[in-house]
Amino acid sequence: MADRVRPFWALSRMERSLWELANPSLAALLALGRVPGPGVVILGLGTALAGYTAVYALNDLVGYPEDREKVRRGGFIDSAIAVEGTSIRHPLAQGALGFKGGLWWTLTWAFLALAGAYALSPVSAAIFLAGAALEALYCLLARVTPYRTLIHGLVKTAGPLAAVFAVTSTPDPAFVLALFFWFFFWEIGGQNIPADWNDVREDRMIGARTMILVHGPRVAGRIVLGALVLCVICSLWLFQAAPGRPGWFFTAMLLGAGLAQLLTPALVLVKTPDRPQAGTLFTLATYYPPLALGIVVLGLMTQGT
Repeated sequence: MADRVRPFWALSRMERSLWELANPSLAALLALGRVPGPGVVILGLGTALAGYTAVYALNDLVGYPEDREKVRRGGFIDSAIAVEGTSIRHPLAQGALGFKGGLWWTLTWAFLALAGAYALSPVSAAIFLAGAALEALYCLLARVTPYRTLIHGLVKTAGPLAAVFAVTSTPDPAFVLALFFWFFFWEIGGQNIPADWNDVREDRMIGARTMILVHGPRVAGRIVLGALVLCVICSLWLFQAAPGRPGWFFTAMLLGAGLAQLLTPALVLVKTPDRPQAGTLFTLATYYPPLALGIVVLGLMTQGT
């Protein structure tokens, strides 16, 4: 049974999907200033998990031609990125899972995510559909432009923004903008570009265009650092603009987390722009939103909510 489930689990990078539940959870708490009712919590978490499961699987479906070509040209090297690594990298391309099975898996989870999002808010459902469409576009531009990383920045804002509209129909515009840019720059600098270091050999084989291959690792490292500096700045804006404002003490805690988990490893990457350093940054950045969620929870607890 486990062997049959494993390719599906790998297709959706379920370890990552579970970690990323922190993103919409954090957004909902900040938008509302308290924990939503049990029904919203259960439906929201289930919907978020379904959405991440579907979108990660969609990435492999749309990127199947490129991934299959990588397999034919020599396969995938072992992942240097612990959180991103799965037991089977790209199971469709490696033949561990049939395309039809992967398609049905993706459609099933997408239907569940769409139904759950619509039950929470039609706006949330629309954001999910937009995020899925942008993910597909991101994959299709693999050999076209390195600036598709901006598209993936938009994709990663979809879950948090959908969560905001799931708990309030009229969020504060300043808060929405702060949340958007915080996750946007976090994804570009802490996730998307560092992850490309893991696939440099394979991407070069098929003529993919990434920041590293087009502009070189040193320039890519500086872009990463610039994006993460903006992310940390936005974190200060976010906590002060949020209706569930945690206060200055907890804002300082988030600033410290940003310095330790984002800026410090980014500075090391700029100095030594190689695969292991990128993997370290990617992993630490992955844990940044869950840590921010913990800070928000502590902040709300001190307020007696």
